[in-house]
Amino acid sequence: MSYPQHTGEMASHPEIAEMRERLERTASSGQAIAVEGLILLAGVYIAISPWVVHFTNEPNITVNNLVVGITVGLIGLALTLAPERMFRLAWVVAPLGLWLLLSPWVVTASHSARAGIVWNNCWVGGATIVLGLAAMGLTIGVTRRSGQR
Repeated sequence: MSYPQHTGEMASHPEIAEMRERLERTASSGQAIAVEGLILLAGVYIAISPWVVHFTNEPNITVNNLVVGITVGLIGLALTLAPERMFRLAWVVAPLGLWLLLSPWVVTASHSARAGIVWNNCWVGGATIVLGLAAMGLTIGVTRRSGQR
């Protein structure tokens, strides 16, 4: 059974150019630039937080924060460098923030995580959730505005 190939039909659709223009305007707005930059900074802080808060003696949570921080930082960098291609990935930041919030109790071996680990991950996790929701809000705004016409 052969399926018809529909290559190029969406690229020539008249609303695609308008949607790209709206996305470009939103991505270059001051709000979007601030959110993208804050996501990048949050990712960098998450990655270095085990050394800043001095909980490198807990290897599991150290590796967890390093990996999550690098991931959030790369998403922030991608949103900054290529927002028109990456705006649909912005939703991933909020679940990563939720994971940071929960990880001290899930990842630590002793299940009696030090207060510094808990406070650090709760604050930075909450901030990451808020930034992820803000990035999603910008994305939803672009999608809704392009669907109204």
